[in-house]
Amino acid sequence: MSEAMGAAIRVDLQIIADMIAEDSRVLDVGCGNGTLLDYLVRYKKVDGRGIELSTQGVNACVSTGLSVIQGDANIDLKDYPDYSFDYVVLSQTLQAMNNPKTVLEQLLRIGRRAIISFPNFAHWRVRYQVAINGCMPVSATLPYQWYETPNIHFCTIKDFCALCKEMGIAVERSVSLDSDGSAVRQVNLAPFFSNLFGEQAVFLLKG
Repeated sequence: MSEAMGAAIRVDLQIIADMIAEDSRVLDVGCGNGTLLDYLVRYKKVDGRGIELSTQGVNACVSTGLSVIQGDANIDLKDYPDYSFDYVVLSQTLQAMNNPKTVLEQLLRIGRRAIISFPNFAHWRVRYQVAINGCMPVSATLPYQWYETPNIHFCTIKDFCALCKEMGIAVERSVSLDSDGSAVRQVNLAPFFSNLFGEQAVFLLKG
């Protein structure tokens, strides 16, 4: 990627990048084509690694010089040593995991901190589509029809906060945002409005 492309990442990825300290060790789980990982290596000088399920994604990453291996987060995270990274990132993928709770445990075992982002199923447009149309919602953050979606465990910001509390996970920072980043709220300061108006959320966690 060019430096210009690297600098023009999505707003949610920029929020994730801003949570990561320079010169840290980072594992990007489900790194896709390596957009975030490339940015972190170039601009935050991290020691970055990635794991990606799709062959296409792995090839795209490797072709740009990123250190990425093919693997399935559902089963392969157990092979990583404890605290082998400063940060482990799971971006827009938690809802597609077979067992999100187990994956979350693994992320916080591997990394000293975990950064999780996910679409919020309690956003008002989602509620409206279900209530008025009686159909599963389709939106920018939930772009699939029900019969082709990879998402199997939808959750809300409120659900995720409750899970963190149940698991004894410390939430160091949490924000909700629109898909275009036009409105960003701190979840802890406005939990109701975050859950209702946030299309997606980003959490910085410490076990």
